[in-house]
Amino acid sequence: MENNNENKGFQYTYSAREQAELKRIREKYTPPTEAEDKMEHLRRLDASVTQKAQTIALIFGIIGALILGIGMSLCMSDFAEILGSYKDMALVIGIPIGLVGGVLAALAYPMYNLIVRRERKKIAPEIIRLTDELMK
Repeated sequence: MENNNENKGFQYTYSAREQAELKRIREKYTPPTEAEDKMEHLRRLDASVTQKAQTIALIFGIIGALILGIGMSLCMSDFAEILGSYKDMALVIGIPIGLVGGVLAALAYPMYNLIVRRERKKIAPEIIRLTDELMK
């Protein structure tokens, strides 16, 4: 009788969600296999294409929007009164500045597409090589 009590221990089973969390935590501390390393490298290469293009397009678009705002504020503010006799000068200066900013902001998306195409062409051989190795 005493032997049966000694063999009985406390057991607890985790739910499916807890099992998935345990697995994710364990994966952080286990060394990756060669296939996982290649897959991670492939993911990083693929993400680098869009990250670079996105960063440049965002900077371009934000600068364009700021310049557009400067032009609009020149047109709509009391800056003309400060100029004195050249009251229409703020409008004459503000419209071209606003147009330049609008053009810069509008070119952000085409610039994004151009950079993505160029970067994909540049890393295509490495992507093809890695996918061929992983598909075998």
